[in-house]
Amino acid sequence: MCAIEHVKRPSGGDVDLFVRTFPAQGTRRGAVWLVAGGPGESGASFYGLAERLRATFPGFDLIIPDHRGTGFSTRMCPQEEAPASPGGAALENAEWGTCFGRLNARPALARQFSQTEAAYDLKTLLARAPRRGKTFVYGVSYGTGLVLRTLALGAPGIDGVILDSLVPLADDDKADLSRRSLVVDGVGRRILADCDATPACSNAIGEPVAAMYRRVLDRASKDPALLARVPGKNPPRFFASLLDVPGAAAQIPSLVKELDKELDKSGDTRLAAVTAEVEAAMAQLGSFPQSPPSMPLVILVSGSESNLQPGRTAQDVRAEEAGLLFSSSLPGYLVDPPIPLYQRDAWFALLPARLPPMLVVQGTRDAKTPYDAALRHIAALRRVGPVQLYTVSRGAHFALWSDSGCAQAAMQAFVTGGRHDTRCATTTLGNESPRQ
Repeated sequence: MCAIEHVKRPSGGDVDLFVRTFPAQGTRRGAVWLVAGGPGESGASFYGLAERLRATFPGFDLIIPDHRGTGFSTRMCPQEEAPASPGGAALENAEWGTCFGRLNARPALARQFSQTEAAYDLKTLLARAPRRGKTFVYGVSYGTGLVLRTLALGAPGIDGVILDSLVPLADDDKADLSRRSLVVDGVGRRILADCDATPACSNAIGEPVAAMYRRVLDRASKDPALLARVPGKNPPRFFASLLDVPGAAAQIPSLVKELDKELDKSGDTRLAAVTAEVEAAMAQLGSFPQSPPSMPLVILVSGSESNLQPGRTAQDVRAEEAGLLFSSSLPGYLVDPPIPLYQRDAWFALLPARLPPMLVVQGTRDAKTPYDAALRHIAALRRVGPVQLYTVSRGAHFALWSDSGCAQAAMQAFVTGGRHDTRCATTTLGNESPRQ
């Protein structure tokens, strides 16, 4: 079932919000609202996981809104981001110029697509929804921060909240987006260290992996042929892209050795196999007309809310990356934003006054929302309400998607009133030797 909800705001940011509902199967227990990540991701990121979601939340309606600025909701650039436009929902060629030109001509428009306005939307939708059984809210990644801001605004009638891959506190200057490459590098290096500490893996590689990897990077900087073998021709970015898929992340030591020894040079069979594994994992999320993220919204909200080093230059970013083994493109996108940003409002970094029962599910090898930052955020939240932590040892980002199943069981127990442990270990990362 699909519906369009119109939300009228005093700020003038009136929007239409697209909401899709997957009705409960069997005896109905209530509803679970699924809040997507991003910023810029639409609710379509959940559609391909519908069967897993039904198993995780049995007997619950699954209600999936598109944030303002995403999917089939009102967009920042409605012409250029329309599914029927030349690039579909993604911007293509000249659409970048016309979209950004319009946004620069209307700087006040930025405030209408702020994180707080999106939180007001979610509060409004929750208030309008009929109460039949219990109401839970699940948020992932950026969606966890959006849910918390919605709670700070006083959203009514929520019986429990699940936060999957909790974002850092908004004012945590050790883990904001400008430091994403440092976060990614830390997780990647721990995977290399795991191999060194595991006899089967260490013996297969033959020397400390980080030293071998540094040698590969030095050679690749002088050998275009070696660099061309790496997808994207940027080894730190390529290897960082594997960290969200535990099975692929486990193969990083093997891939480093292959590049160092120039094995399988004719076909790059291992590189091709791991790349295909990542593509297959991403394909589970599905491909829909509204799937491409809204880049204008990514730039707007990331730059306005999540950059605690606004004075950095492109040269600063390059200098930081020069010493890293793994890196992210995000810090570079925060430099010299091409559209007007908005000023943070009174809700920035403000904790809710009180919390409903809450479960945080966090992987210790999360390269997007780091585990140590999540612990700091949980400690702050526990001052205003009950928060349970479920740890996925060696687990990656978006546990509902990336974990082998134990996190899913913990979420199911939370909404059905069952019991669950406080920790499990994913079986595809860390202690096994590289595949031969």
